[in-house]
Amino acid sequence: MKVVKNLMVVAFAALVSVSAMADGGKKAAPVALKVNPSASTFNWLGKKVTGEHNGTIGIQSGSLVVNAGKLQGGEFTIDMKTIKCLDLTDAGYNAKLVGHLSSPDFFDVTNFPTAKLKIKKATAKEKGNYEVTGDLTINGVTQPITFPAVVTVDAKGATATAKFDVDRTKFGSKFGSKSFFESIGDKMIYDNFQVDVKIVAAK
Repeated sequence: MKVVKNLMVVAFAALVSVSAMADGGKKAAPVALKVNPSASTFNWLGKKVTGEHNGTIGIQSGSLVVNAGKLQGGEFTIDMKTIKCLDLTDAGYNAKLVGHLSSPDFFDVTNFPTAKLKIKKATAKEKGNYEVTGDLTINGVTQPITFPAVVTVDAKGATATAKFDVDRTKFGSKFGSKSFFESIGDKMIYDNFQVDVKIVAAK
């Protein structure tokens, strides 16, 4: 019995050795893929009692970190100076809205020209779906955030899409918020604004 046991140990060790040689004895290493800002998009939608507005913001730079075909992390910088409104066709009203959004009432672009998202954890679900947890920084304030995302990884790079709400009041933007001004009436602007993001990254 002792001889048989020893033979089993030797056989197992040999199998492990062969497996290690087959894959070079190395584990997959994380790869940082560079974000392509011109191929990526960041859309926003804000609502108030009397209507809504939508637009875009430019993605300045970033990376997606993948490992063995799975999203592992990443970080992005958003250029807040590029805020645009797409639904107002009157040039004057459009400029007025963009100016207000860029002011300290909302995103204080002069003092905080960029916003950032750093992915701290990405939990893979089925069919490329993920639960992403990270730190979002707007107006110099950092808050944790969790949202769903869909990520596709191939030999050329990765594409990630996500749609979720952000509570602007957590980042110091209280203008028109009923949470802070109860008697504001029909001038109320909802605390949450929606973002719809597509990130394209390559090696």
